[in-house]
Amino acid sequence: MSETTHDGGVAVSTRPSPDDGLTPTELATKYGLAVSGARPGLADYVRQLWGRRHFILAFSQAKLTAQYSQAKLGQLWQVATPLLNTLVYYLIFGVIMKAGRGMTRETYIPFLVTGVFVFTFTQSSVMAGVRAISGNLGLVRALHFPRASLPISFALQQLQQLLFAMIVLLAVAVGFGSYPSLSWLLIVPILALQFLFNTGLAMIVARLGAKTPDLAQLMPFLLRTWMYASGVMFSINTMLAGKPEWVMRALQVNPAAVYMDLMRFALIKNYGASNLPPHVWAIALFWAVVIFVGGFVYFWKAEERYGRG
Repeated sequence: MSETTHDGGVAVSTRPSPDDGLTPTELATKYGLAVSGARPGLADYVRQLWGRRHFILAFSQAKLTAQYSQAKLGQLWQVATPLLNTLVYYLIFGVIMKAGRGMTRETYIPFLVTGVFVFTFTQSSVMAGVRAISGNLGLVRALHFPRASLPISFALQQLQQLLFAMIVLLAVAVGFGSYPSLSWLLIVPILALQFLFNTGLAMIVARLGAKTPDLAQLMPFLLRTWMYASGVMFSINTMLAGKPEWVMRALQVNPAAVYMDLMRFALIKNYGASNLPPHVWAIALFWAVVIFVGGFVYFWKAEERYGRG
């Protein structure tokens, strides 16, 4: 369109755009555009993760293989490391501090080995989870995939490592008089519940670690404190005898203690139900479901921020 100016010339004006006045969101909707890296809905996110299940498994297996690739003993360190830790704890807590009082040697040694192996499962999952995003920024920034794949892969890696170590754990139990029985079938649901709990916890610390990488330096101190409060090297019932019952119950129902004691109950012949808190299976299920679901949603809510900044 045109109009005549005061000096007789003709000025040409552009036709108003039909997009004038539209907000960026309205423009995107009009032309079918989406924000790059936007967080999908929760249901879509779950479907995307299921679609990446082969990647998650392959990534965890590759990480497990590469973990000890530079060591001469290779994958044997998966078992040697917790066994060496157990030996140190036995010398200090079992021999010097008599932390196994109330238990025979045939009970205390499998008790200690089980505690170290099971707690190491959770400890390693948390330590891997806290670096899941911050330690893989190149992958996060280069490829588009649901970021929860990383902490889930690392938790799965630790589960595979524990399954390999379970061969030694079962051998220790048999070597000290706890032979296979029906209670050993409980190992499967115990590991399933602990894996859900560990995965949820890994997703929580993965989000925290993505924002604050220094958390990886603090985490070993927090985990060591948790270990000492969970009865890895001693029986909570025996050590807290005579103390207020609420203190003993509070330590017994913390998730690390719950999964350790359930595994001890399943494996060790002389570790009876009297050593377990009331409603222990309900507590184990509660921790697994609440931490897994809560951790998953908490991680998903920051999906579009991972790898940025």
